[in-house]
Amino acid sequence: MTQETLNYVVEKTKELMAAPSCSQEAKDAAQAWLDAVGTENEAEETKKYIAELEEDIMTLDGLIAFAESEMGAQVFGAEKTKEVAAHGKELKAAGKQYCDCPACAAVEAILVKKDELL
Repeated sequence: MTQETLNYVVEKTKELMAAPSCSQEAKDAAQAWLDAVGTENEAEETKKYIAELEEDIMTLDGLIAFAESEMGAQVFGAEKTKEVAAHGKELKAAGKQYCDCPACAAVEAILVKKDELL
C-alpha cells in the first residue's frame, strides 16, 4: 500500500468515525485499525476492518426497505421516512448502489481502496 493510499484511508476512516450515522461496531473497528497501522497487527486488523465495512454499508434496496418499514418510521419519523425512501429511490434510479449518508459514503470510499489495503 502506498503512503498516498494510507493517508486517504486514514482520512476517510476519521470521516466515518465522525459521522452521526456510523454504527458503534464500525467505530470500534475503525479505531482498532487506526491503532494497528504501522504495527505487526496491521494486516489482521485491516481484514477485520474491511469485513466490518462490507457488513455495515447500506445498499439502496436495504435503505428503501428500512425507510418504508415500521421501524424506519420509528427511527426517521412519519414524514422523514417518506423523504428517505424517495431519496433512496432517486439514487437507485441514477444508478447508485449505496446509501449516501456520511457513514456509507466514507465506507464506499474506503472500499474502493480494498485491494490496495489487503
